[in-house]
Amino acid sequence: MSILIHKDTRLIVQGITGRDGGFHASKMQAYGTNIVGGTSPGKAGQEVFGIPVFNTVKDAVKETDANASIIFVPAAFAKDAMMEAADAGVKLIVCISEGIPTLDVVEAYRFIKDKGAQLIGPNCPGLISPEECLVGIMPAQIFKKGGTGVISRSGTLTYEVVYNLTAKGMGQSTAVGVGGDPVVGLYYQELLQMFQDDPETDSIALIGEIGGDAEERAAAFIKEHISKPIAVFIAGQQAPPGKQMGHAGAIISSGSGTAAEKIAAFESVGVPVAKEPSEIPDLLKKRS
Repeated sequence: MSILIHKDTRLIVQGITGRDGGFHASKMQAYGTNIVGGTSPGKAGQEVFGIPVFNTVKDAVKETDANASIIFVPAAFAKDAMMEAADAGVKLIVCISEGIPTLDVVEAYRFIKDKGAQLIGPNCPGLISPEECLVGIMPAQIFKKGGTGVISRSGTLTYEVVYNLTAKGMGQSTAVGVGGDPVVGLYYQELLQMFQDDPETDSIALIGEIGGDAEERAAAFIKEHISKPIAVFIAGQQAPPGKQMGHAGAIISSGSGTAAEKIAAFESVGVPVAKEPSEIPDLLKKRS
């Protein structure tokens, strides 16, 4: 079983007439995702790969009963796009756009929560439930349906871990890229609980990185609430303090957020931490 998305997900693509929106809409559609519409102001009545285009999300939801949205719009318009989707009644919003000002995300996230919706991202690769639904930009060919849930701050490390899981015969229930910005939507605790509650997820791979204290809080949450086997990899183990490494949130500041602190937090609650992403499958097998 999957979390968040499945075969019945009805997706709209915000920014579908743009280069990235159109390209990834075709990839998601080819995978089998049920894309029921797209939006692009002033272009209602057009079609992209047979997908109808609407001026607004509200129009798209009214005509298609969409319940999920993926956003491919420039950073300057991303806050409005997220809020427009929530206001139209979309319950799952996945924002791929990067470079969005943090205060814009804070405002949009508060609005989305008030509307009873959920946000993945921004600055994320989205999510996939293998052989059911792809809502994002992940390379679908490396994923295989199975029982391991994957949660990651890093897009490329998600793919490396998944490649190794699949190679070892361990398919995935759902893989979620939460995004690498300082403020994002659904994070470790919420997703860990979803996988814990999913009867067909039998293990969890968590990929963290330097910066912030989300991994430390996840470790504390795991101790109290999660009984399924978990293995972890922390990126940025050689990062110097004060140096941003890739993601906006991946920076060690004021002596906190180091890889060593995060590794120690997981090990203190009995969760094994891989030295290399390729070690994740074997660590999970040992704990099964």
